[in-house]
Amino acid sequence: MHKESADELLGLGLQQLDMPLTEEQANKFLVYLEELKKWNRAYNLTAIKSDADIVIKHFLDSLLFLKVLPADVKAIADIGSGAGFPGLPMKIMRNDLEVTLVEPVQKKALFLEHMKRTLRLEGLDIRNQRIEDLRDIKVDAAVTRALFSIKEFVAKAGGLLHGPKVLILSKGPKLENELDGVFSSAVQTIPISLPFQNVTRHLVVIRVRP
Repeated sequence: MHKESADELLGLGLQQLDMPLTEEQANKFLVYLEELKKWNRAYNLTAIKSDADIVIKHFLDSLLFLKVLPADVKAIADIGSGAGFPGLPMKIMRNDLEVTLVEPVQKKALFLEHMKRTLRLEGLDIRNQRIEDLRDIKVDAAVTRALFSIKEFVAKAGGLLHGPKVLILSKGPKLENELDGVFSSAVQTIPISLPFQNVTRHLVVIRVRP
């Protein structure tokens, strides 16, 4: 059990990840936390409910993607965003990014629209659609948190990319099984420790060329 408050835990975790945190960003995360808990009671958006678990397993886990995001990426799509992960924490930390959150479940998409208004975030687009139905967006990178297998994500999300950009997935210990048959020269796997957990996330970065 973590004794630190949510804001202390967030600050300590970001120190471990070497990510500076402004007061404005910290405040947005705390508002996000409270709104997520409030909506979760009515709509069951996530099984993760305690402040510490939300900070660690949602916020910090999502921000691992920023550690591997190429510097030239300006626009990203978060596929299967759910309650906003990883795309919304990425947007809070990197307001310069254009972010599209793609979520087919209506109650989750409504929550994302609520968070966009509540946090007054510009450059954030919510799509209540399945990835198969997306037709009119082009981004530099598509990200997802273990929603798809690697092969499936390449097949489904590759068409969203504008030019030779990247797909990024977060994977656990069974990664090797999924890498079979994937072009290894285009894949980089970067292990990153999740703060406060005895867990290593494997960020899989796949470079896709048109």
